[in-house]
Amino acid sequence: MGAIRKYQPTDTEELLDAWYSASQVAHPFLDEDFLAREREIIASVYLPSPESETWVHEEDGVVVGFISMLGNEVGGLFVHAAHQRKGIGQQLMDHAATLRMPLVLDVFKENTIGRSFYQKYGFVEISELFDEETQHHQIRMKFSK
Repeated sequence: MGAIRKYQPTDTEELLDAWYSASQVAHPFLDEDFLAREREIIASVYLPSPESETWVHEEDGVVVGFISMLGNEVGGLFVHAAHQRKGIGQQLMDHAATLRMPLVLDVFKENTIGRSFYQKYGFVEISELFDEETQHHQIRMKFSK
């Protein structure tokens, strides 16, 4: 059984491995150049930011998933591909829901895996926007108990 705990800087490489693995499954429409830039931004900007609150899910001493919050916004929820469909995403989202409410997030319209997960969890679509950087549509979703 894994455990959720606050992110530590020593978790960065394992967290990025989980992010990349999950991104390849959920975001096959994003190119490698974008993913490489995003990886650097996550490590150098988002994780160290005092506005960001990140929680990791650890299995046998290894970070296999995480959720990052920016206030009430879920900035990212990622579970390593080898650990998906084991309830880790649900546990991380449950943890975030105990911290903040209502929760909001943006998910790529083409990310059918993520959208399905969020809808099952109880998120509802509230708007759609076009992301200039990626040239893909995103769906804004909201969850409240």
